[in-house]
Amino acid sequence: MFQVIGGRSVQAARLLSPRSAVLLEAVRGRKSREDPVAKSKEGRIKVPPPVDPVEMVVLKERFSEYQLIMRALRLEFKEEVLRKKYQEETGSMAEERAKQEAEEHRALMAWNDQENQRLLKLRMLRFQKEKEEAERKRVEAEIQREQEQQELITQREREILQLQEDAKNFITLENLDQRIEEALDNPKNYNFAIDKQGRVVKQTVQQ
Repeated sequence: MFQVIGGRSVQAARLLSPRSAVLLEAVRGRKSREDPVAKSKEGRIKVPPPVDPVEMVVLKERFSEYQLIMRALRLEFKEEVLRKKYQEETGSMAEERAKQEAEEHRALMAWNDQENQRLLKLRMLRFQKEKEEAERKRVEAEIQREQEQQELITQREREILQLQEDAKNFITLENLDQRIEEALDNPKNYNFAIDKQGRVVKQTVQQ
């Protein structure tokens, strides 16, 4: 029993009584558009926080990298899920198709090896022909050089013989008087004109 002393008995009864269920959720009231600015905020100018440019660039790069990684992971997971779903749906058909693809791959590899061997033989034949052609050209060039050398030697021999033949008519100390007398006895007039055909058309009279 509580002793009533003024209004304290009512307050005590309320504290000791079981708490009733909350019917309405307490929500903080918000200002309407027409409410004035609070006195504590009058004259305040909102300034955005400073931003470090270097940090912003780094954050953008990391965010772009994060997006790329997440996109790649999502695609990888999606591909794996679709692959598992496809394998579950096809079952033995997928296994049979894999066997066929493996067999086709082996056949293609065997054909590729044969083709490589065929091309290798053709390449070796071409190299052999090119080698033989180069050797033939080398031999022909050597023969040509020998022929040119022999012709040069023959020409030099002819020049030497001609020079020896011409040397018989050279003027020496021994035949100097004789050649002078011959020149006086047989004078020659070289003062003449010739036409385009090399014929003498005009000649002065020697005095």
